Amino acid sequence: MTTERPTPPVRADERETLRTYLDFHRATLAMKTDGLCDEDLRRQASPPSTLSLLGLVRHMAEVERTWFRRVINGEDIPLVWSADGDFQVAYDASTATRAEAFDAWQTEVAHARRIEREAASLDVTGYQPRWGEHVSLRLVMLHLIHEYARHNGHADFLREAIDGTVGP
Repeated sequence: MTTERPTPPVRADERETLRTYLDFHRATLAMKTDGLCDEDLRRQASPPSTLSLLGLVRHMAEVERTWFRRVINGEDIPLVWSADGDFQVAYDASTATRAEAFDAWQTEVAHARRIEREAASLDVTGYQPRWGEHVSLRLVMLHLIHEYARHNGHADFLREAIDGTVGP
């Protein structure tokens, strides 16, 4: 499996720029998992941290689901791995598989892309109950870029600790 990343535009409108940067970071997370078996993906490779690459993929499925489906689309749905709304559950990938985690993540990314494309503008808002605020689609996309960038940094360290692979 080889993941390809889109090249972010140097001249595009705001929406296309945000969309492409978000897809760039999504692809980066996938790249960090390329060629690894389930055992490696579950490995907590940077003690004392309990993070694993598979845990990060599961977490990002929850993040996509929450911000696009629950906040922007107003869907009354539970988290993928916790009916109680505990985001930490996703990080526990001790019994997870690539197939299970990536299916959930790719499903949520597909929903997120659909919701973003169907939105009339970046000014569309949804309610974020944790903040007690209405937030724009623009903020959601920026927040996800931030989340992916931060967690992709974690993924860099985890991947290097697993097999020495470094890079993009």
